[in-house]
Amino acid sequence: MIKKNKTWFFGLHADPPKMFRVILAILPFVILIGVYLVASDIRHRENPQDKLLPTIAKIGKALKKVAFTEDKRTGDYLLWTDTISSLKRIVTGILLSACVGFVLGLNMGLLPGIRGLSLTFITFIANIPPLAILPILFISFGVGELGKVMLIFLGTFPLIARDIHLAVKKIPREMIVKALTLGASQFGVIYRVVYPQVLPRLIDTVRLSLGSAWLFLIASEAIAAQSGLGYRIFLVRRYLSMDVIILYVGWITFLASIADFMLRKWIAVRYPWYNP
Repeated sequence: MIKKNKTWFFGLHADPPKMFRVILAILPFVILIGVYLVASDIRHRENPQDKLLPTIAKIGKALKKVAFTEDKRTGDYLLWTDTISSLKRIVTGILLSACVGFVLGLNMGLLPGIRGLSLTFITFIANIPPLAILPILFISFGVGELGKVMLIFLGTFPLIARDIHLAVKKIPREMIVKALTLGASQFGVIYRVVYPQVLPRLIDTVRLSLGSAWLFLIASEAIAAQSGLGYRIFLVRRYLSMDVIILYVGWITFLASIADFMLRKWIAVRYPWYNP
């Protein structure tokens, strides 16, 4: 009888206790915050007016200013106004991308004609750096909301379409043959047999695409916008307002993390059988 040598941390069969897993998850954040506080304290001892690493107190004042104080010029609470503007753009872009990518990927995976017509072209589109065609998008669709949404769409929909196509290809062919044998139409096979099986994959792919979507959003807002999280970051950088920049970066990270967590929980609750 082979005795298993379990460890808490190292090894293929490590089995850390629940409390230890919580500590491991928190530890990198504690180290990061500690390093920042020490570095900030050192810089401010040498130069109290240092802007590169603002103290927690300065970041707190920046939070009060942008989130809880009306802007004298516009009368808005800047953080919330910027957040609403950015969320509208990214949600619109990612929903459009998900719908088009899902339908196209679903049909490419099942219909050879659609696959032959679309797959090579989508691969070609996926290899175009979205930020490289940003000026073309702004010239074609304007510098308003449509141009920003189109950048998010073009940057994410090829990934979604190709990922759904691969997921459909992995479905056993026998299942499709059985459905057809039992009298299902091609439309029924696509949208009643295959569709429910790849829907959680769509949600997972959208979750993984959110990082790219945020990148494209921030880039488009930095170039042409009157509000938005990216717009504000690139506006205040002129004044070296690192307290506001760090605050906004932290807020964007928080929003992205919440979206990632909610999508993962949605999959776990709604599709417990899904195993990516």
